[in-house]
Amino acid sequence: MEAALTESLRRSVAAALAEDVGRGDLTAQLVPASARARARVITREAGVLCGRDWVDAVFAALDATVEVRWHASDGADLVPGQLLFEAHGPARPLLTGERTALNFLQTLSGTATAARRYVTAIAGSGCRILDTRKTLPGLRLAQKYAVRCGGGRNHRLGLDDGILIKENHIAAAGSIAAAVAAARRLAPDVPVEVEVETLEELEQAFVAEADLALLDEFSLDDLRTAVARNRARARPLGLEASGGVDLDTIAAIAATGVDFVSVGSITKHVRALDLSMRLELLPP
Repeated sequence: MEAALTESLRRSVAAALAEDVGRGDLTAQLVPASARARARVITREAGVLCGRDWVDAVFAALDATVEVRWHASDGADLVPGQLLFEAHGPARPLLTGERTALNFLQTLSGTATAARRYVTAIAGSGCRILDTRKTLPGLRLAQKYAVRCGGGRNHRLGLDDGILIKENHIAAAGSIAAAVAAARRLAPDVPVEVEVETLEELEQAFVAEADLALLDEFSLDDLRTAVARNRARARPLGLEASGGVDLDTIAAIAATGVDFVSVGSITKHVRALDLSMRLELLPP
């Protein structure tokens, strides 16, 4: 994933700058081209830092002489008022890059912060938090990285690296067994997960010898029953709970004994961390 993430970062930064700067930053030209400055970025609230490489790439793309000095690492817990980084260099690129750099940093930090809240809520349960494909368009790999910074784990990165058989796939194939068999023929080395909506469908996934089962919108009682039946098998499946998950329900879901809980809101409903940049012109 790392090579793909690097390429995704490059493309995202280039697209974001093209979108924001367009034919040139008119307002930054009010500042003399020779002016130099120091910028300081703080967080106004607690959270988890993520997005250093995106910030570095923004300023490097605008002016390679800008120096960014970080005071916290990706994945670090932050407190209100904490200094995140300082940047020194020509004033114009610092002003031009401010919004693009902070957009990346606050969005990815918000994603990492949300993931950390869920991970903390089920600490000690043995269950693990998974993200989903419900990501912001164009920021899939960036948000997946942010989830890892927050302590969560990645589900599929895309449709090409895993098989998740859902209701419509089952209907098209004719049955869970037929869908799993087709998946085995297509990609014998790829784990096959089946979404099930009832305990009866879970039994069909057992018989079909899927690798994982996604328990969609199961009640807590049915989750406990599913876990008990799965553990009684000679070859247990990985069990993932999904649906109706929020910070009020996550602990009870994890306590049923499922292996994973997937949470789409971590990336879909992300709230940006509140950051602030202040710039100071340096003496000539």
